[in-house]
Amino acid sequence: MRIAVVGGSGQIARLLHPLLVAAGHQPVALVRSESQRTALEALGAEVRLLDIENSDVAGFATAFAGCAAVVFSAGGGPDGNIDRKRTVDLEGSLKSSAAAQSLGIQRFVQVSAIDVDHPVSPDAPAVWAAYVAAKRDADTALRDSPLDWTILRPGRLTDDPPTGRVALGPAVARGDVTRADVAAAVAAVVGDARTVGRQWNLVGGDVPVAEAVSAAIAAG
Repeated sequence: MRIAVVGGSGQIARLLHPLLVAAGHQPVALVRSESQRTALEALGAEVRLLDIENSDVAGFATAFAGCAAVVFSAGGGPDGNIDRKRTVDLEGSLKSSAAAQSLGIQRFVQVSAIDVDHPVSPDAPAVWAAYVAAKRDADTALRDSPLDWTILRPGRLTDDPPTGRVALGPAVARGDVTRADVAAAVAAVVGDARTVGRQWNLVGGDVPVAEAVSAAIAAG
């Protein structure tokens, strides 16, 4: 498949592109700056320009042209900017979903965050509350869409080397997980129709990624 990766220059995406290539897919990295092209093409990605915050649904649809699936892995980042949690994490997902539907693209994988359905502590920083709300509302909207969605909700992300082993399921407790292992999980689910309609927490664990996905499917 040709797979549009929204947030195509992000830390998870940069680890994802080579995995998609190895699986026989063509990643399409959607990025804001032309300066990112060379590095991403070296990872095997086709590069297209997309400004998540300033593009409308039609702009997203243009960027998705010819793709058979969308991976939404964009995030406003830990910059303390409350507004970007809405414009990137929420509105970026909503525009991606609408654009996919306009083109008849059914497959959509979203990288979210663990426990965002839980209430936020009243003394939590405002930017954290905004982040949780954005991820929660994006997930809710995607679940309510007609798309063939899968939502992965990783725990605290680390830059440690990949372990290739995770814990995956709807009620897995909060924990750390490497960005590389999140990328591996995305690569494992995007082409697997059995994962459609599944929302799973994702943390480091003891089970190889492919086996963890199969076990989570079997568990219902």
